[in-house]
Amino acid sequence: MCGSNTWRKPDSRRTLPLIEGRWSLLQQRTHPLQLARAERERERERGMANLFCKQAQNYVETRPSYPDDLFRFIDSKTPQHDLAWDVGTGSGQAAVSLARIYKRVVATDTSHEQLSFAPRLPNIEYRHTPLTLSPTDLHQHVAPPSTVDLVSVAQALHWFDLPTFYDGINSVLVKPGGVLAVWCYTEPQVDPAVDTVFWRLYTESGRFWAAARQMVDDEYRSLLFPYDPVDGEEGTGPFEFAAERAMDMGKYLTYIRSWSAYQTAKESGVELLTDGMLSDLEKAWGGDGKAVKVVRFPIFLRIGKVRS
Repeated sequence: MCGSNTWRKPDSRRTLPLIEGRWSLLQQRTHPLQLARAERERERERGMANLFCKQAQNYVETRPSYPDDLFRFIDSKTPQHDLAWDVGTGSGQAAVSLARIYKRVVATDTSHEQLSFAPRLPNIEYRHTPLTLSPTDLHQHVAPPSTVDLVSVAQALHWFDLPTFYDGINSVLVKPGGVLAVWCYTEPQVDPAVDTVFWRLYTESGRFWAAARQMVDDEYRSLLFPYDPVDGEEGTGPFEFAAERAMDMGKYLTYIRSWSAYQTAKESGVELLTDGMLSDLEKAWGGDGKAVKVVRFPIFLRIGKVRS
């Protein structure tokens, strides 16, 4: 994902005559703290979008492909398979798998750079979207109301303004039975030696992560998720899966450099991968950086159906 897709209610300015004096009066009636918070939220979204845009190449080279059993599970919980919408698709990792199940997939992202790396398939429509979409824009440019069987969000939901996002999702999901599936993956697992060095690095990177990262560290367990359990399940998860990717040490380091926290640290003049850290990691890798190891990424899925 590069940035995020969020929706807002139609701007009240559109319903007022475009007279400067009236708009100034409306602004004066808005509490300054509300205006400040809204501006901070917009800056946060723009900042995250820029971070992911800068690392598009690293992202596509090293991020895990999601396992087939994850999509088989989602498939089994979706009553209809006509249209899926993959939000924050990035370079299309999830969209490609969804295209094998659903007749048509709309895959959206805020980054032209990320979308340029996405594989092209005849039943996937990749669309670049702005950071914010009004309900009208959502229905015109993504999907009409009550037409989407599945909305999926892979490793991106924690960046969204959740109440606003859910409002948009609920408007396009089929009723009854439309399904929302969101998942994240947590820190990579290699072996005890490598993982020990990794956790030292991850701890040092902590101050450079956005606050939203806590949802991932929490495995989406405390995530606000106002949906009903899908058929056959007592709750909405998280349900656990895992992805694996073969990497040499170079690819493993490229993965670390794809972190938003790594980019933030660099922009602050801090190099997380110091000479000492690299030396310790090489020793933990066995002294041969070209040796290929299996890197495991735990995945945590929340899934539910829209409330009628």
